[in-house]
Amino acid sequence: MSDIDISIRDDREAGRLEAVADGAVTGRIEYFVLDAPERALVPVHTIVEPAHEGKGIAGSLARELYAVAEREGIPVAPLCPYVVQWAARHPEVAPTPDPELLSAAKAWLVAHPGRF
Repeated sequence: MSDIDISIRDDREAGRLEAVADGAVTGRIEYFVLDAPERALVPVHTIVEPAHEGKGIAGSLARELYAVAEREGIPVAPLCPYVVQWAARHPEVAPTPDPELLSAAKAWLVAHPGRF
C-alpha cells in the first residue's frame, strides 16, 4: 500500500478521520453524522497533503471510514466524490447507500452551508 507508516484516528467532535505519519496529519476525510432518517456517517471531503499524494492514504482513510461505520452498525452516505468512487471499486466493504439517506444527507448539507 504505502511506503510510510500511518495511523488513522477518528476525531468525531471535529468531524475528521485523520491519517497521521511521524506526528503530522498527512490526510483527512471531513464528515458529519446524520441523525435522520437514520444515523449515518456522511463524508464530504477527502484531502491528502500534496507531499503525501499517491501513497494510498486516501484509500486507507476511506476503508477506515467504512470500518468505523460497520463497527457502529450504521451506513455511510458518501457525498465526497473520492469516497463515492472508492466505494464503487470496493462493493465488498462499501454497500450502495440508500437513495433516501443520500437525499437527507444532501439536505443537511444545504441547511448547514458554513459547515464545509
